[in-house]
Amino acid sequence: MTIPTEPIGSIPRPRALQEALAEHADGRLTDEELQKVREQATVETLARLEELDCPVLVDGEQSKPSFATYPLAGLETIAPGGAIIPFADGHTRQLPRLTAGPFRYGVHADTYLTLARRHTGRPVKQAVIAPSALSLLYPAEGLDGYPRETFLSDLADGAEADIRRCLDAGAHRVQLDFTEGRLSLKLDPSGGLLDDFIALNNGVLDRFSDADRDRLGVHTCPGGDLDSTHSLDVDYAELLPRLFELKVGAFYVQLASEPDPERVLRIIAEQLRPGIRVFVGVTDPVTPIAETPEEVRDRVLTAARHIPVDQLGTCDDCGFSPFADDTSTSRDLAFAKIAARVKGTALAARALGL
Repeated sequence: MTIPTEPIGSIPRPRALQEALAEHADGRLTDEELQKVREQATVETLARLEELDCPVLVDGEQSKPSFATYPLAGLETIAPGGAIIPFADGHTRQLPRLTAGPFRYGVHADTYLTLARRHTGRPVKQAVIAPSALSLLYPAEGLDGYPRETFLSDLADGAEADIRRCLDAGAHRVQLDFTEGRLSLKLDPSGGLLDDFIALNNGVLDRFSDADRDRLGVHTCPGGDLDSTHSLDVDYAELLPRLFELKVGAFYVQLASEPDPERVLRIIAEQLRPGIRVFVGVTDPVTPIAETPEEVRDRVLTAARHIPVDQLGTCDDCGFSPFADDTSTSRDLAFAKIAARVKGTALAARALGL
């Protein structure tokens, strides 16, 4: 037995891709030309992860505009001006809004997975956006002729298809990104919005078999972007008991950047149930210095005091570049942190006699 370790998703895009995205936005690069650059960035990302001996790979989201908005590509019923997400450093991100129904996915995540699997023989995991995040697209004032209940039904159908297509395409695991979980408690401290999110997500997860749900996971974090976060100040104790109600086999929990990791680990230990695995974050994508393998080892050993080793895994706290325009973390720094995670997890496994 060993301790499994997995990345979360996004990795900073290389300069050539960043330049290509700018040229495409200005009309100086065609869709086909941009896709060639994206594919090359995917190939390079997979190769570097293999060089670091990562047991499970990701494509680094090199082809996604963002972790949250990829399903919206090509849709004509989406406009600017949706929900605003404020970050601790003062910057904001704004979601688009739905202008008419019916809601349909424009792109499914299996397109990224299929491309990645053409370029590696190793297991590839695929991140998808949780339906709870996309529920924020619906405007508060409603839409004539398209009630919210109908939208949520259409959204659940789209989310199910997104997940199922990735499973069918051979994903090692499909990870639902649920950064809005912790954020919801800032938007609604009563927990009502979080309850709605959990219910919506579980309504989709209920459509899968137990065997399928063993290959599903959910990721929670305080929303890293541009070296800041949107909800690190929200008490994890308010989120975690509800998070573990989600019907998945794996939980990816940001931990390295928490001010009191052992308190969080105690809460996690209280929520454990048979058959699940908890991947704890052992590297912090926001900090500008790479962790050492020994630091990672010690974080894993701390976690092992609270979580049985056969239910423990490691991950990065968050994606390194969840939005395509985020250049706050260098590509080399991200890979250095990933290397420390892989090496440090192996050191911890040896220290535990595995």
